[in-house]
Amino acid sequence: MMEMLAAVSVGFGFGWLLQKAGLARYDRIVNIYRFRDLAVLKFLLSALVSGAIGVLVLTATGVSGIVPVPRTFLVGNFAGGVVFGIGMAISGFCPGTIAAGIGEGRLDYLVPGVLGLVAGAFAFGALYSTLAPLAARGAVTGDTLPAWLGVEPWLVVAILTAAALVLLYAVERGGTAHERNR
Repeated sequence: MMEMLAAVSVGFGFGWLLQKAGLARYDRIVNIYRFRDLAVLKFLLSALVSGAIGVLVLTATGVSGIVPVPRTFLVGNFAGGVVFGIGMAISGFCPGTIAAGIGEGRLDYLVPGVLGLVAGAFAFGALYSTLAPLAARGAVTGDTLPAWLGVEPWLVVAILTAAALVLLYAVERGGTAHERNR
């Protein structure tokens, strides 16, 4: 019961932050792909690094039990990411922004968003027996990237953090140059 309450609390907090930051708006999502508004990219990179550091700190201090990590399927993850990205670029929605928009009471998020989620779930369910064996071909034996590479988790998080900082710096510099050239 506590795990469920924690998950709902984290989900609510994430949705609240998305909505308050204006990151659940259609124009914000679509403009990521047009390289006009990279606020969502900055938010997600910051969340990724914060989450990675948080999981390692909680695990190292014993506050958290072992974090369950599902097997990684490279082919399936890549294909799923491509399909998700195409759908997100076309619709301007992702599951998080749909939930945030519905929470705001926006009918334009409710109807197409829920229809897209339901259609995707039915399509995946109908094709699962065909897709699952294909996706399983790219299974990675290590549970995590550090286990797969045979390195300490802190090294991977340090590299992830450095890469995110470089990317955030590049986005800021590029955005500033883009604004000057307007």
